[in-house]
Amino acid sequence: MGELIKLQAPTRIDIGICTFRRPGLEDTLLSLFALRVPEGVRLRLIVADNDAGPSARQLVDGLRQQSPFPIAYVHCPKSNISIARNACLAECDADYLVFIDDDETASPQWLAELLKVARETGAAAVLGPVRSLYDAEAPDWMRQGDFHSTMPVWVGKTIRTGYTCNVLLDMRSPDVEARRFSRALGQSGGEDTQFFSDIFESGGVIAFAEGALVYEPVPATRASLSWLVKRRFRFGQTHGRILAEKSNSLGVLKHAAVAGLKAAYCAVFTAATCLSPVRRNRNFLRGVLHVGTLSGVLGIREIRQYGTAEAA
Repeated sequence: MGELIKLQAPTRIDIGICTFRRPGLEDTLLSLFALRVPEGVRLRLIVADNDAGPSARQLVDGLRQQSPFPIAYVHCPKSNISIARNACLAECDADYLVFIDDDETASPQWLAELLKVARETGAAAVLGPVRSLYDAEAPDWMRQGDFHSTMPVWVGKTIRTGYTCNVLLDMRSPDVEARRFSRALGQSGGEDTQFFSDIFESGGVIAFAEGALVYEPVPATRASLSWLVKRRFRFGQTHGRILAEKSNSLGVLKHAAVAGLKAAYCAVFTAATCLSPVRRNRNFLRGVLHVGTLSGVLGIREIRQYGTAEAA
């Protein structure tokens, strides 16, 4: 009888939304209200407000009656994204915790697709794609090359790290339980890369749900080459720091040399593709990534990314 009760118990899922003065939070929540929730799933939303004052509370309270799901509001006033993410982890009492950013909207099948892959693979984490939406003012090369959308990076047939803008975590997995995001990286960024790299290093599987689509509009403040340069450089810094932490002195020198050679290679191809804006900028940004990796390997201080009104 005990086993029968266990099989009939609902699957509990919490969705965590970390927010910092983001006007798009309302659209995010409304898209979650419209989710197609699989049969036997009990859903709850967690809003973690990272602003110094509880600036999102009024919006959340105003939407409670409209929400088909309970909403937990957590105020974590430290302007540190890791604290907000960890607040969601601490608040979660479900089988799964799903993260979505506060400037994204979920497709109706988003949650069902994440859960389907999680059940099929038994993965500790399941990533979904983030499709960027450009307005007419964005440069042609940017829209054609789709430089802002987010997808996993495969090494061979494995995914070795991840992101929090579209992910499901199995909170029962030994590779996830009791794990937290690094507070030291909560303003520079890279806390998600570190978190998922640690999951992979501990033996956890990271899977991909192609149909678990969310959408992210690209505001004018991000529709520039300079914003992409800053973003890629920070990605590289995080990767370089992780490499350095796992290496001895000789290994650090080797990683630095490889990053430098890759940056030089990209510089050559940037020049060679100068007449094609999409290819030129893609090669240039790859070079910036490798320069960032070199910076991270050598221990240069990482740039601050969170704690301002325009969070990443």
